[in-house]
Amino acid sequence: MFSFRPLALDGVIEITPKRFEDARGYFCETYNAERFAEAGIDLVFVQDNHSFSARRGVLRGLHYQLAPRAQDKLVRVTRGAILDVAVDVRATSPTYGKWVSLQVSAAAGNQLLVPKGFAHGFIALEDNTEVIYKVTNIYDRECERSLRFDDPEIGIAWPMLADEFQLSDKDRAAPTLREAREASEIPQS
Repeated sequence: MFSFRPLALDGVIEITPKRFEDARGYFCETYNAERFAEAGIDLVFVQDNHSFSARRGVLRGLHYQLAPRAQDKLVRVTRGAILDVAVDVRATSPTYGKWVSLQVSAAAGNQLLVPKGFAHGFIALEDNTEVIYKVTNIYDRECERSLRFDDPEIGIAWPMLADEFQLSDKDRAAPTLREAREASEIPQS
């Protein structure tokens, strides 16, 4: 059993599995293709990714892949908590450049579905945070793109100051949304 809650941008959905708890702990299904299809989410996941962030403030993203390797992502946290962010980068979308965020945590057991055409990133809110996410296409370095986490045109309200962030060199050097669009690195649909 799952609860599906659409967020403010079309296709971005919070998914919360039902937990069956007792004195030993809990059990839940984190994914069920049949239940997802009944909710209109008919995706085939082909790769699982696992991310570990040793410290609060590790920021990963904003990442996306272009066609033919564009990816839908189903993100969950197995330890700790993150602020998960999805930015609409579909050039023809009425919500192009808009973003939505959701706190996803092991304690809450919730997940975030980020569809193709969205840049995705997250920041660890706790030390020793682990994130596992399923994707609908394999990783392809040639199709991979990034956007600046602090692009003022997007204006993401991160929960801490930028000088507290820990970023990869690649993410620190990512282009702005405008630069990516000028370089034709934005999905057209």
